[in-house]
Amino acid sequence: MRNDPVVVIGLGRFGTALALELTRRGTEVLAIDNRPKVVQALSGQITQIAAADSTDLESLTQLGVPDFYRAVVAIGSDLEASILTTSLLVDMEIDDIWAKAVSRQHGQILSRIGCHHVVLPEHDMGERVAHLVSGRMLDYMQVDAGFALAKTRPPKDYVGIRLGASGLRKKFGVTVVAVKSPGQEFTYATADTELTYGDVILVSGRTEDVERFAELP
Repeated sequence: MRNDPVVVIGLGRFGTALALELTRRGTEVLAIDNRPKVVQALSGQITQIAAADSTDLESLTQLGVPDFYRAVVAIGSDLEASILTTSLLVDMEIDDIWAKAVSRQHGQILSRIGCHHVVLPEHDMGERVAHLVSGRMLDYMQVDAGFALAKTRPPKDYVGIRLGASGLRKKFGVTVVAVKSPGQEFTYATADTELTYGDVILVSGRTEDVERFAELP
Protein backbone atom coordinates (compact mmCIF):
# COMPACT_ATOMS: atom_id res chain seq x y z
CA MET A 1 0.00 0.00 0.00
CA ARG A 2 1.33 3.45 -0.91
CA ASN A 3 2.38 5.59 2.06
CA ASP A 4 0.59 8.68 0.74
CA PRO A 5 -0.98 11.21 3.11
CA VAL A 6 -4.45 10.15 4.25
CA VAL A 7 -7.49 12.24 5.08
CA VAL A 8 -9.64 10.76 7.86
CA ILE A 9 -13.13 12.23 8.13
CA GLY A 10 -15.05 11.59 11.35
CA LEU A 11 -13.31 11.26 14.71
CA GLY A 12 -15.43 8.85 16.69
CA ARG A 13 -13.73 5.85 18.29
CA PHE A 14 -12.97 4.20 14.95
CA GLY A 15 -11.75 7.33 13.17
CA THR A 16 -9.67 8.52 16.13
CA ALA A 17 -7.97 5.15 16.57
CA LEU A 18 -7.26 5.01 12.83
CA ALA A 19 -5.86 8.55 12.64
CA LEU A 20 -3.65 8.08 15.71
CA GLU A 21 -2.29 4.73 14.48
CA LEU A 22 -1.55 6.11 11.01
CA THR A 23 0.26 9.04 12.63
CA ARG A 24 2.23 6.68 14.86
CA ARG A 25 3.30 4.75 11.76
CA GLY A 26 4.66 7.91 10.18
CA THR A 27 1.82 8.59 7.72
CA GLU A 28 0.84 12.20 7.25
CA VAL A 29 -2.80 12.57 8.27
CA LEU A 30 -5.40 15.26 7.82
CA ALA A 31 -8.22 14.57 10.31
CA ILE A 32 -11.58 16.31 9.97
CA ASP A 33 -14.54 16.42 12.34
CA ASN A 34 -17.44 18.84 12.71
CA ARG A 35 -17.10 18.98 16.52
CA PRO A 36 -14.62 21.66 17.68
CA LYS A 37 -14.24 20.07 21.14
CA VAL A 38 -13.17 16.75 19.63
CA VAL A 39 -10.70 18.52 17.33
CA GLN A 40 -9.28 20.52 20.22
CA ALA A 41 -8.83 17.39 22.35
CA LEU A 42 -6.79 15.70 19.61
CA SER A 43 -4.81 18.75 18.58
CA GLY A 44 -1.08 18.03 18.58
CA GLN A 45 -1.55 14.27 18.35
CA ILE A 46 -2.30 14.14 14.62
CA THR A 47 -0.30 15.70 11.80
CA GLN A 48 -3.06 18.10 10.81
CA ILE A 49 -6.57 18.40 12.22
CA ALA A 50 -9.47 20.69 11.43
CA ALA A 51 -13.06 21.35 12.46
CA ALA A 52 -15.21 21.44 9.34
CA ASP A 53 -18.45 20.23 7.80
CA SER A 54 -17.46 17.32 5.55
CA THR A 55 -20.74 17.55 3.62
CA ASP A 56 -19.74 21.01 2.37
CA LEU A 57 -17.72 20.93 -0.85
CA GLU A 58 -16.16 24.34 -0.28
CA SER A 59 -14.90 23.37 3.19
CA LEU A 60 -13.25 20.21 1.88
CA THR A 61 -11.72 22.09 -1.04
CA GLN A 62 -10.25 24.77 1.24
CA LEU A 63 -8.62 22.04 3.32
CA GLY A 64 -7.01 20.57 0.21
CA VAL A 65 -8.90 17.27 0.32
CA PRO A 66 -9.03 16.96 -3.52
CA ASP A 67 -5.22 16.69 -3.50
CA PHE A 68 -5.23 13.50 -1.41
CA TYR A 69 -4.79 10.08 -3.00
CA ARG A 70 -6.50 8.18 -0.14
CA ALA A 71 -9.44 9.09 2.10
CA VAL A 72 -11.31 7.34 4.88
CA VAL A 73 -14.88 8.27 5.81
CA ALA A 74 -15.14 7.12 9.42
CA ILE A 75 -18.58 8.64 10.06
CA GLY A 76 -20.87 6.00 11.50
CA SER A 77 -23.98 7.21 13.25
CA ASP A 78 -24.97 9.98 10.82
CA LEU A 79 -25.80 7.99 7.70
CA GLU A 80 -26.72 11.05 5.65
CA ALA A 81 -23.39 12.73 6.43
CA SER A 82 -21.53 9.49 5.65
CA ILE A 83 -23.20 9.11 2.26
CA LEU A 84 -22.94 12.79 1.29
CA THR A 85 -19.28 12.96 2.30
CA THR A 86 -18.44 9.82 0.36
CA SER A 87 -20.30 11.17 -2.65
CA LEU A 88 -18.25 14.38 -2.56
CA LEU A 89 -15.01 12.40 -2.42
CA VAL A 90 -16.14 10.38 -5.44
CA ASP A 91 -16.92 13.61 -7.29
CA MET A 92 -13.43 14.86 -6.39
CA GLU A 93 -12.08 11.70 -8.04
CA ILE A 94 -10.12 10.60 -4.97
CA ASP A 95 -8.27 7.47 -6.11
CA ASP A 96 -8.74 5.29 -3.02
CA ILE A 97 -11.84 5.81 -0.85
CA TRP A 98 -12.53 3.77 2.28
CA ALA A 99 -15.71 4.17 4.32
CA LYS A 100 -17.10 2.76 7.55
CA ALA A 101 -20.58 1.28 7.35
CA VAL A 102 -22.87 0.46 10.27
CA SER A 103 -24.93 -2.08 8.35
CA ARG A 104 -24.80 -4.09 5.15
CA GLN A 105 -27.46 -1.83 3.63
CA HIS A 106 -25.37 1.22 4.46
CA GLY A 107 -22.34 -0.49 2.93
CA GLN A 108 -24.24 -1.33 -0.25
CA ILE A 109 -25.21 2.31 -0.70
CA LEU A 110 -21.61 3.43 -0.18
CA SER A 111 -20.42 0.92 -2.78
CA ARG A 112 -23.06 2.00 -5.29
CA ILE A 113 -22.04 5.66 -5.12
CA GLY A 114 -18.41 4.78 -5.79
CA CYS A 115 -16.67 3.90 -2.52
CA HIS A 116 -13.79 1.53 -3.25
CA HIS A 117 -13.60 -0.22 0.14
CA VAL A 118 -16.41 -0.62 2.69
CA VAL A 119 -15.49 -1.52 6.27
CA LEU A 120 -17.96 -3.06 8.73
CA PRO A 121 -15.98 -2.90 12.01
CA GLU A 122 -18.71 -4.14 14.35
CA HIS A 123 -19.74 -7.00 12.05
CA ASP A 124 -16.15 -8.05 11.33
CA MET A 125 -15.17 -7.97 15.00
CA GLY A 126 -18.30 -9.86 16.00
CA GLU A 127 -17.57 -12.56 13.43
CA ARG A 128 -13.96 -12.84 14.60
CA VAL A 129 -14.87 -13.09 18.27
CA ALA A 130 -17.54 -15.70 17.48
CA HIS A 131 -14.86 -17.92 15.95
CA LEU A 132 -12.59 -17.49 18.96
CA VAL A 133 -15.33 -18.09 21.53
CA SER A 134 -16.85 -21.14 19.87
CA GLY A 135 -13.71 -23.14 19.09
CA ARG A 136 -10.05 -23.79 19.70
CA MET A 137 -8.73 -20.92 17.59
CA LEU A 138 -6.31 -18.49 19.22
CA ASP A 139 -6.92 -15.88 16.54
CA TYR A 140 -8.88 -15.65 13.30
CA MET A 141 -8.94 -13.42 10.24
CA GLN A 142 -11.23 -13.53 7.22
CA VAL A 143 -8.77 -12.73 4.44
CA ASP A 144 -11.32 -12.68 1.63
CA ALA A 145 -14.81 -13.98 0.94
CA GLY A 146 -14.62 -17.67 1.74
CA PHE A 147 -10.91 -17.68 2.67
CA ALA A 148 -9.50 -17.46 6.19
CA LEU A 149 -6.31 -17.53 8.24
CA ALA A 150 -6.37 -18.95 11.77
CA LYS A 151 -3.92 -19.30 14.64
CA THR A 152 -4.43 -22.56 16.52
CA ARG A 153 -2.70 -25.58 18.09
CA PRO A 154 -1.68 -28.71 16.17
CA PRO A 155 -4.21 -31.56 16.42
CA LYS A 156 -2.76 -34.32 18.60
CA ASP A 157 -2.91 -36.89 15.79
CA TYR A 158 -0.47 -34.80 13.73
CA VAL A 159 2.10 -34.08 16.40
CA GLY A 160 5.46 -35.68 15.61
CA ILE A 161 4.66 -36.07 11.90
CA ARG A 162 6.42 -34.20 9.09
CA LEU A 163 3.98 -31.88 7.31
CA GLY A 164 5.01 -33.35 3.98
CA ALA A 165 3.88 -36.78 5.14
CA SER A 166 0.81 -35.68 7.08
CA GLY A 167 -1.63 -35.34 4.19
CA LEU A 168 -3.28 -32.33 5.86
CA ARG A 169 -3.84 -30.43 2.64
CA LYS A 170 -5.37 -33.40 0.87
CA LYS A 171 -7.54 -34.47 3.80
CA PHE A 172 -8.65 -31.11 5.19
CA GLY A 173 -7.91 -28.66 2.37
CA VAL A 174 -5.74 -26.44 4.59
CA THR A 175 -2.12 -25.35 4.50
CA VAL A 176 0.08 -24.85 7.57
CA VAL A 177 1.76 -21.56 6.71
CA ALA A 178 3.95 -20.97 9.76
CA VAL A 179 4.89 -22.55 13.08
CA LYS A 180 5.91 -21.04 16.41
CA SER A 181 7.56 -23.26 19.00
CA PRO A 182 7.54 -22.25 22.69
CA GLY A 183 9.95 -19.38 23.29
CA GLN A 184 10.61 -18.94 19.57
CA GLU A 185 9.36 -16.67 16.80
CA PHE A 186 7.13 -17.76 13.92
CA THR A 187 8.99 -19.44 11.05
CA TYR A 188 7.68 -20.53 7.67
CA ALA A 189 6.54 -24.13 7.58
CA THR A 190 8.09 -26.54 5.09
CA ALA A 191 7.47 -30.15 4.11
CA ASP A 192 10.14 -31.15 6.65
CA THR A 193 8.56 -29.22 9.55
CA GLU A 194 7.52 -31.54 12.36
CA LEU A 195 4.81 -30.29 14.71
CA THR A 196 5.25 -30.70 18.45
CA TYR A 197 3.09 -30.23 21.53
CA GLY A 198 3.10 -26.57 22.58
CA ASP A 199 3.47 -25.29 19.03
CA VAL A 200 1.22 -22.58 17.65
CA ILE A 201 0.47 -22.81 13.94
CA LEU A 202 -0.98 -20.50 11.29
CA VAL A 203 -3.37 -22.31 8.98
CA SER A 204 -4.92 -20.98 5.76
CA GLY A 205 -7.66 -22.27 3.51
CA ARG A 206 -11.35 -22.02 2.71
CA THR A 207 -13.25 -20.74 5.72
CA GLU A 208 -15.20 -23.96 6.28
CA ASP A 209 -12.04 -26.07 5.96
CA VAL A 210 -10.13 -23.93 8.45
CA GLU A 211 -13.04 -24.09 10.89
CA ARG A 212 -13.25 -27.86 10.56
CA PHE A 213 -9.50 -28.29 11.04
CA ALA A 214 -9.43 -26.03 14.12
CA GLU A 215 -12.05 -28.21 15.79
CA LEU A 216 -9.79 -31.30 15.75
CA PRO A 217 -8.70 -32.31 19.27
